[in-house]
Amino acid sequence: MSSSRAFVDGLLKKADVIIGGGRPWDITVSDGRLFDSVLSYGTLGLGEAYMDGWWDSKALDQFFCKVISAGLEKDVQRNWHTLFLLLKARFANRQSRKRATVVAHEHYDLSAELYMSFLDPYNQYTCGYFKNTDSLNVAQEQKLDLICKKLQLKSDDRVLDIGCGWGGFAKYAAKQYGVHVTGITLSKEQLAYAKEFTKGLDVELRLQDYRDLHGTFDKILVCGMIEHVGHKNYREMMEIVNKNLTDDGLFLLHTIGYSRSVYTTDPFIDKYIFPGGMPPSIAQIGRAIDKLFVTEDLHNFGSDYDKTLMAWFHNFDSAWPKLKNKYDQRFYRMWKYYLLSCAGAFRSRDIQLWQIVLSKRGVPGGYQSMR
Repeated sequence: MSSSRAFVDGLLKKADVIIGGGRPWDITVSDGRLFDSVLSYGTLGLGEAYMDGWWDSKALDQFFCKVISAGLEKDVQRNWHTLFLLLKARFANRQSRKRATVVAHEHYDLSAELYMSFLDPYNQYTCGYFKNTDSLNVAQEQKLDLICKKLQLKSDDRVLDIGCGWGGFAKYAAKQYGVHVTGITLSKEQLAYAKEFTKGLDVELRLQDYRDLHGTFDKILVCGMIEHVGHKNYREMMEIVNKNLTDDGLFLLHTIGYSRSVYTTDPFIDKYIFPGGMPPSIAQIGRAIDKLFVTEDLHNFGSDYDKTLMAWFHNFDSAWPKLKNKYDQRFYRMWKYYLLSCAGAFRSRDIQLWQIVLSKRGVPGGYQSMR
C-alpha cells in the first residue's frame, strides 16, 4: 500500500468510511491516482477525481455528511492552490462589477432547460421550506409565501427583488399579493426567461447591477444572491438597500451561511459551480448592517436545504436521458457531485440557511415573527 493511500485510508476510517466497504457511504476506487490528487489538491482534487471516474460511492450525500462531520478537511494540509485562492479572496475583490458578470455567464447563463429539469414550477434555485410536506413543489411555494408574509406585503407595495433569477418570486408575489415587483439580474438567460414567465403581471425586470439602483421601495428581497457579493462588498450592498428602502419598509435577506467567517468557498465549488462565491457568517452580516438596520427576526432552516438538494438531484437524475444529448458524462458527474456534496454539508450542519428580516428604524410595537 502506498503512503498516500495509507494516509487517506486512515483519514476515512476516522469518519467511518472504508475503501472497498459494502455500506452505501463507503467508496470504491478505480484509479490509484486519487490518493495523490487528494493530498495535493484537497477537496478540488477529490471532486475532479470523481468527475474523471477515479472513485465512486453509492450514496455521495451520506459519504460527505460523514466526512464533513468528522472534520477531515482540517487533517489535509493546505495546498498551494487553496492558499492562493484564500489569499485572493481575502485581499482582492473577486466580486467586482466585471467579475459579477462573469459569474452570471458561467453558471446562470447555462440553458434554462437544464435548470427547469430539476426545479419546481416557480423555478426556485434556493432552499424550500419543508414544513409538514415532503414535496419540493409544495415546499417552494411555502418558502415564497413565507417570504411574502415576513415582508408583510400589501397590494400597494412596491417590491424590489435583487437577484430575481427566473422570475419565480416576482410571479408569485404579483399574482398572490397584488404587489408591483421590480426584479434585477445580471444573467441575460434568466432575464429573457423571467420576462416571458411573468408576462401580463405587474412586474418590471431589468438587466442591472445592484450598485446602479436608484429608487424607492416599500419592501426589498435578497434571496440567494448575497452569496455572490463577497465580504468586501457586503457593507456597500447594505448601504444601497438602506438608501432604496422607505423608512418604514422591511428588508428580507435569505442566504446560505457559515457558522464561522470565511473568505472563500470550497475550491471545487469555486472552480466549477460558483466562481468567487462566498456564503457570509452572522458576524460578517452584523458588521455590514451596523447602524443601518434593526434585526427584527432570524430564522434558520438549513436542514431543509438537505431535502431541497436531494429533490433537485432526483429530478436532475430522472431528466438526464433527455439532457445527455446536450451535456456529457463528465458534466453529469460534476452536477451529481455538486448537489449531493452540498446535501451532505447541510445534513452535517456545517452550512446553514438563514432568513433575516431587517427594518431601518424598528417596527413600532415589535415585529410579529412568522414560521
